[in-house]
Amino acid sequence: MSVAIIVLILILVAFAIFVISVYNGLVSTRNQVRNAWSQIDVELQRRFDLIPNLVETVKGYMNHEESVLTQIAELRSAWTNSKSISEKANLENQLSGALTSVYAVAEQYPELKSNTNFLSLQEELSNTESKLASSRNAYNMMVTNYNTKLEIFPNSIIAGMFNFKSEELFKVENEEIKQNVKVSF
Repeated sequence: MSVAIIVLILILVAFAIFVISVYNGLVSTRNQVRNAWSQIDVELQRRFDLIPNLVETVKGYMNHEESVLTQIAELRSAWTNSKSISEKANLENQLSGALTSVYAVAEQYPELKSNTNFLSLQEELSNTESKLASSRNAYNMMVTNYNTKLEIFPNSIIAGMFNFKSEELFKVENEEIKQNVKVSF
C-alpha cells in the first residue's frame, strides 16, 4: 500500500470519528433538552392535579366568582389536550393569571384564608411554582445550549445532514403577565 492511500484512510477515519463525535454530542444535548422539558411537564401536571382540590375548597366560599373557577377548569382541560411546548406555555401562563385571581379573591374571605385545606393547597402550589420556575430556567439553558451547538460550524453541517431541528424556548407570550402587579390599599 502506498503512503497516499494510508494517509487517505487515516483522514477518512479521522473524519468519521469527528462526525460520530459531533452527532453523539448533538443527540446527547437533544436528550437533555427533552429531559428538561419533561421536568417542566411533571411539575405542570402536579400543579394541574392540585387545582381541582383548590377549586373544591374555594367553591363553597366564593359562589359569585364562578367565572374564575370555570376558567381554571377550562384551562386545565385545554392543557391536557395541548401538544406543543408553545401551547402548554401559553396555557400555563394563563393559569398563573387565573390562580392569582383566586388568591386575590380569597383575601376577601377570612374564613377561607384560615382554612387548613386551602392553606395546605396554597403552600403546595407555591412550592410547585418555585419548582416550575427552576425547571423553566434549566430547560431554557439546555435549549440555548442545544440550539447553539446546532448553529456553530462545523456542527451545523452535521446537524443538517442528520436533520436536527432547533427547539423552542419556554417564554411568556401573554403581555399582561409581564406587567408589574399593581398593589393599592
